[in-house]
Amino acid sequence: MSHNDAAAANNVQVNDLYWSIVAKADKKFSKLRDLPYYQRHRDDTYFYKVFKVYTQLWKFQQENRQKLVEAGLKRWEIGDIASRIGQLYFGQYMRTSQASYLSEAYIFYEAVLTREYFKDGMFQDLNLANKQLRFLARFLTVCLVLNRREMVHQLVNQLKMLVAESKRTFPENDFKEWKRVIRDLTKFLKVDTAFMNIWPLRYSVVLDLDPDCLPRVACIKGNLKLREAILCSYHPNEVKFSELTTDNFRMLQCLEWEPSGSFYQSSEIASGAVAGSTRINHYSHEITDPTLPQNPRKALLYHPSTTHLIAILATTCEELPADGILLIYISASGSGAHASISPSHIGNVGDTEHVNNMIQSDPPSCSACDTLTSSSDYSGGLNLGPGGNGGFNVIDPSDLLPFTRRPLFLIIDSDSIKGEPVALLLSPTLSFPLHGAIDPALPGGSQFTSFLTVPLQAFVILLGISGSDVQTENLNKAQKILSSSLNKWGEMLASSDTIHPVWAQVLGDPFLRRLILRFIFCRAVFALYAPTSGKKEYLPECSPSLPDAFLPTTPSSIATVLQIADIFGAATMFNIRERIILPDEQFSSP
Repeated sequence: MSHNDAAAANNVQVNDLYWSIVAKADKKFSKLRDLPYYQRHRDDTYFYKVFKVYTQLWKFQQENRQKLVEAGLKRWEIGDIASRIGQLYFGQYMRTSQASYLSEAYIFYEAVLTREYFKDGMFQDLNLANKQLRFLARFLTVCLVLNRREMVHQLVNQLKMLVAESKRTFPENDFKEWKRVIRDLTKFLKVDTAFMNIWPLRYSVVLDLDPDCLPRVACIKGNLKLREAILCSYHPNEVKFSELTTDNFRMLQCLEWEPSGSFYQSSEIASGAVAGSTRINHYSHEITDPTLPQNPRKALLYHPSTTHLIAILATTCEELPADGILLIYISASGSGAHASISPSHIGNVGDTEHVNNMIQSDPPSCSACDTLTSSSDYSGGLNLGPGGNGGFNVIDPSDLLPFTRRPLFLIIDSDSIKGEPVALLLSPTLSFPLHGAIDPALPGGSQFTSFLTVPLQAFVILLGISGSDVQTENLNKAQKILSSSLNKWGEMLASSDTIHPVWAQVLGDPFLRRLILRFIFCRAVFALYAPTSGKKEYLPECSPSLPDAFLPTTPSSIATVLQIADIFGAATMFNIRERIILPDEQFSSP
């Protein structure tokens, strides 16, 4: 055999081995992709097996690139491997909420983009054009979750140009699906403006109180930690990108840690101040801050059936650690004819031993179990999906009753619920009218959820002020006042002798503590807002009651709202009978 023949035979062997690894990797990838995100523990081992195969595949093609190219390997096929690895990382992030996986997904997707793996022959092959479109859509999702705004806008422009060029090149295909994707994405970005992202939605140790400095409640022996969260959102015609709704998107970020300093460095990095591999290494180090705890694990659901949601609840409760608490967030519309009667809710349900002792708003003597299962106040439950399917998308509070054996924190943002709430903070039945032209109703995102995730921006929007019209200096002043008030209220809650154990046991968790404190601010704003002041349907309530020191009529609550309103020249929009003396006015001359 000649040297050339031996080399050719070796190339064939390399090529055959390569494609056998590809086939093995594709098979394992398909199986992992079809597994549900919420079955985390049982899937972790399989993820590492799939990742091991793809690591082997990537290394093999690097070491034998020339031989494989001579045997016919296309550049887009190399990019397809990198894109699959990015998908693997993002999928694992969705299962575990670990920031490192999200970082790796970004790095691999960015490499595919900058090296233009799918460019050659894209407009000669319809399948290749669709592959590039799908890649851009996936990369967009990663960038949205990471709040990489500059990259998002770059990808949106590329997606629009690619769809337009593909329509011209392949006239027999109308690309309706991709037109809808662009339309949904445009609406999403119109709602998720730069104004809504002035400060990170994630918990920032730079801006928020350091978790190690949180005041402790003396009467509580053990503190519960937020370990798991189930986020579910569905409203007809709501703004979403893929299956990521604006409400779920905001709550997802609100329950994660912001890597120290990364929010303020992102603009510099994205604008090209750090280039090439240095940029990637800097970014990877930045997003995977080793000083922070792990994020609570989250399952994001888009219009699941009731049985599907209950199955996820059961699995998650089974895996919940002994010191853990599960947050359930549902943003949905009511299903019954009397849906407007009952308000939406945020709150906490403790262990079974607490359930029968929880304070009820009406009647006080009613037990939690009786309250949840009562049918006298039936208002139809919550719609988790399109109607017309025999009620399989409708969930009632009684469906959640078996899961109160484990600590739960409930945020139910809706206009309807069956029966009376248990250990909940109750949001208003109706959305507030705004002074400006901004519609408070969906699909732009829930007003209540906005107050829980971006409270100052929600306050400004309530006043009818456009984000582009607000001076940064005024926003910073208002944010400083709000942060100071929330920290003060947190200290007061922790030292209160009358705080209910249901709330006391979760104050040590930074995420849940922040949600409770923002609810107090939200309630004060809603109660003092002039157009709706004194109207019960707009006033949030709570059960168990928070201490009276946090009522909207207390000097502390009024002063906070008035100080912030004064900054924006909007004090007259709030119904405050007696002006509270502000701290900077106490020693001013008459």
